[in-house]
Amino acid sequence: MKLRLFFSALIAGVLVLLLLGAGGFYWLISNSPLNLLKGGATSNPTAAIFVPKQAPVMVSLLVNPERLEAFSQVVAPVTQRLRSRAELNQIKESLLAGTDLEYYRDIHPWLGDEITWALTTPDIDRNRENGVQPGYLLAVTTNDAERSRQFLELFWQKQTVAGANLVFEQYKGVKLIYSNQPVLVSGTKSLTNLTTAVVGDRFVLFGNHPKVLRDAINNVQVGNLNNSRQYQQALEKLTDQKIGLTFVNLPAVKAGLGNNDSTIENSKPFGSLAIALGINRQGLIADTSLISANQENLTATSPALSQPVTALQYLPSSSFLGIAGNDLNQFWNQISATLKTDNTLSQLLNQSIVSLQKSWEISLPQDIFSWVQGEYALGMLPRSDRSEPDWIFVAEKSHVADEAIAHLDTVAKQQGFNVGLLPLDNQSIIGWTKLITVPVSNGKTQKVMKLEAQVEGVHTNVGKYEIFASSVEAIDQALKASDNSLLNSEKFKQAIAPLPQPNDGYVYLQWQNIEPILERQLPILKVVDLIGKPFLSHVRSLSLSSYGSENNVQHSKIFFQLSNIND
Repeated sequence: MKLRLFFSALIAGVLVLLLLGAGGFYWLISNSPLNLLKGGATSNPTAAIFVPKQAPVMVSLLVNPERLEAFSQVVAPVTQRLRSRAELNQIKESLLAGTDLEYYRDIHPWLGDEITWALTTPDIDRNRENGVQPGYLLAVTTNDAERSRQFLELFWQKQTVAGANLVFEQYKGVKLIYSNQPVLVSGTKSLTNLTTAVVGDRFVLFGNHPKVLRDAINNVQVGNLNNSRQYQQALEKLTDQKIGLTFVNLPAVKAGLGNNDSTIENSKPFGSLAIALGINRQGLIADTSLISANQENLTATSPALSQPVTALQYLPSSSFLGIAGNDLNQFWNQISATLKTDNTLSQLLNQSIVSLQKSWEISLPQDIFSWVQGEYALGMLPRSDRSEPDWIFVAEKSHVADEAIAHLDTVAKQQGFNVGLLPLDNQSIIGWTKLITVPVSNGKTQKVMKLEAQVEGVHTNVGKYEIFASSVEAIDQALKASDNSLLNSEKFKQAIAPLPQPNDGYVYLQWQNIEPILERQLPILKVVDLIGKPFLSHVRSLSLSSYGSENNVQHSKIFFQLSNIND
């Protein structure tokens, strides 16, 4: 059994558990800029009145982009302010690319303090036989209703000159404007059924179909997102000091993907996910709430740790990934019990675990999780002689640990590895080795081969911990970590400082180091990186912690430490 495969499986298994338990995350784009530290202009999205109760996704920015730019100029070092401003301008230009619109000329004069986008429905006419056309709504507040009306008039005048046949429709006192033929953009692209409206002196609405705006206007009276129990529950739990909010209706998202039975809300454990984005001088904080669909699905738990686990003392400070917590066995049992009522998520978890075990004959839940009932820490660190990193896994031993560890050695023997003691300074370690032939140059034309013992992994006991590593070099660093450990690292301390205590442990990533490795394992991250490059290029570290559940809500926080602020 290759220990590298063991670590790959273990890290993936732990990440699956932690991410499923903590939820997920998604980044969103007074007079003093520093007031943003207290949150946006409004604590909650006012445009939620236009969003239907069952909308799959709503994303809101609760601050004018100019205030974000001013804040970035205040906190950025003087040498980086020009770069920061250029990057923000690049984002604005890219969002308006191909529209013949200029941000400062056409939008800036009237743009207010809230921008809300929503996927209102997976299919506008709910008839999949004629294809699927999602409904999109963009609601923007205006601080100058007259200027925003002039903006729309100028936009539609340009479309008329280009040959568009406009339709002006009065609907419940609101004038809708759209074209009954594709609206040309930059002479090449087209937006079929683009519809606009100004509602009162407060909102400018955009939709990709007249029905989207008609429904939005109807929602003001009844059935909007503010009437959702889970949405209101999320707002109560999330911080008021937020500049953005994302709300995801999980059953509606699954229904939109074709899983029709997910529309039965009470049969699923998770009803919604809410993410509030806040800001501090070091970066961005995402406060998340994963809300159960009914009271029976999520067991109330209290966070177990009042400080980082001491197992982290064996992860070197050079580790660019660190995961630490307490009682993997209990965590696995909680996640398994929670997912029993959701076949889709349960199958996803089981398939992930099974796929990790195909290369070797052990069961993660039985052979690893079951005996890790105390502290654990899992780390990844760079190698100077190869691109693949080393792994270290530290686990506090339980009363059944010795038998379980002996079983791992037995499995290694069954797979053709030699298992025996190896000397390392004053410490004896158990190595999993295999003899291989290696060509050696002797200065002549004929090849000379020699036998070499290739170490696939090692483990040893230190006090109450068992330490596994993917190489002799890695376990040597673990045994010598001492004061130069991740636990005592200033970078790690800064990364976890904004996260609450007590909690259930940490996931810590030095983003720039681990990003290439994650992209090799998960190709979808290349797409995420392409879309979010202006932001991700500045992420120095990412840290995540879960801190228990109450009243049917699972809480967690994610902190993005940005390098351009402090470096």
